Amino acid sequence: MEFLTSILGFVLAIGILVTVHEFGHFWVARRLGVKVLRFSVGFGNPLWSRTDRDGTEYAVAAIPLGGYVKMLDEREGEVDPAEAHRAFNRQGRLVRAAIVAAGPVLNYIFAILAFWLVYTVGEIGVRPVVGAIEPASVAAETGFAYGDELVEIGGQPVASWEQALYALLAAAVDAEDLPLKVKRENGSEAWLYLTGSSLGELVKDDKGVFRQLGLHPMGLPPVIGEIVEGKAAQQAGLAVGDRILSSDGESIPSWSEWVRLIRDRPGLTLNLTVLREGRELALPLRVGVRQEGGKEIGWIGAAVQVPKGHFERMRSEVRYDPLTALRLAIGKTGELSWLTLKVMGKMVTGDASVHNLSGPITIAQAAGKTVGYGFIQFLKFLALVSVSLAVLNLLPVPVLDGGHLLYILIESIKGEPLSEKVQEQAQRIGIALLISLMLLAFYVDLIRLFSKG
Repeated sequence: MEFLTSILGFVLAIGILVTVHEFGHFWVARRLGVKVLRFSVGFGNPLWSRTDRDGTEYAVAAIPLGGYVKMLDEREGEVDPAEAHRAFNRQGRLVRAAIVAAGPVLNYIFAILAFWLVYTVGEIGVRPVVGAIEPASVAAETGFAYGDELVEIGGQPVASWEQALYALLAAAVDAEDLPLKVKRENGSEAWLYLTGSSLGELVKDDKGVFRQLGLHPMGLPPVIGEIVEGKAAQQAGLAVGDRILSSDGESIPSWSEWVRLIRDRPGLTLNLTVLREGRELALPLRVGVRQEGGKEIGWIGAAVQVPKGHFERMRSEVRYDPLTALRLAIGKTGELSWLTLKVMGKMVTGDASVHNLSGPITIAQAAGKTVGYGFIQFLKFLALVSVSLAVLNLLPVPVLDGGHLLYILIESIKGEPLSEKVQEQAQRIGIALLISLMLLAFYVDLIRLFSKG
């Protein structure tokens, strides 16, 4: 079911974003008098098509990994002299540039509108309250304490862990010292400072920002609230109310970390330290095994104890008036674009891990998850990918929109277009670069998938 949801989410997301991008090219071309021969969502054989009175074919093709707009062009075949004035190659430089740029521009407009809707309707998040802190970690050395709530990062207020994540990532790319304001459990406020060197390490791996810093978001405490009779937890002597302190000497900061540890250790015996009625007990636990998604996972037959009012205390809701939401949406789109470019640059120089790349598998998994989380989360995902598509397409690489804009710029400087031979060679280089990038992203996806499996 998860696989099916991922596939459907991926097809839906790519279908929407490709349609948006190609509609930009299509709409501007038609408005500026250029004849469009085909508007295709997807590649390969059409699954559905129809032709309008102007001779434009609209198609949905079998391979949902992109799309294209084919325009009348004398370089690609014979053109009826009566329609030569409608050929793309006959247009002036400004008209051609406007048509080429329209795809990425519409991706940006879509992202702004999506973020605006999210900010206007409001989104539910989790308050950025710190839970356990790893000993000798960056977070511990910085001075974080259990119960600290992040209030401000680098001069920007934050109200959820998601906002905190983006602020930390932006600072990590710049690798500059970062001030953070936290609210202590006693209500007082304090300023903490992350060094640029420690932040710079965050983009050199893909293990997760908070995990690398050594801090854990405040989650449910690892306290047992229910035990299934006859299963591993009961057989080990665990009881309702027990707090799991450690397993084989590894501290357990939250219930989610406890679940992760158990799932990763099917059939193994763990030496637990638990707190029961003020006393520490040592208990051996043999983890049970069950099948899930075609693989073995650990399971002990225990459920968490949820403190009264916990979810209400940790809930964060962010909503803005329409004008403020528009300003923030434009700012968010710009910040993400700049962040994407900087991360790409650091990957080229080796200062950021290529494991930060996301290919079709990761995008499909994210699409499936966000579809399951609801409309707002899926809309935010679409906005993020739309910005990434716009940035990627504007890179000055032949075969991409940015490459065509580069051709037009060179033509403006030289006073004449590049020769067909030069353009053909550049196209080959561009295709090779694009295929290499796609293969690298796919390889990273596989590494990520199998490492989790």
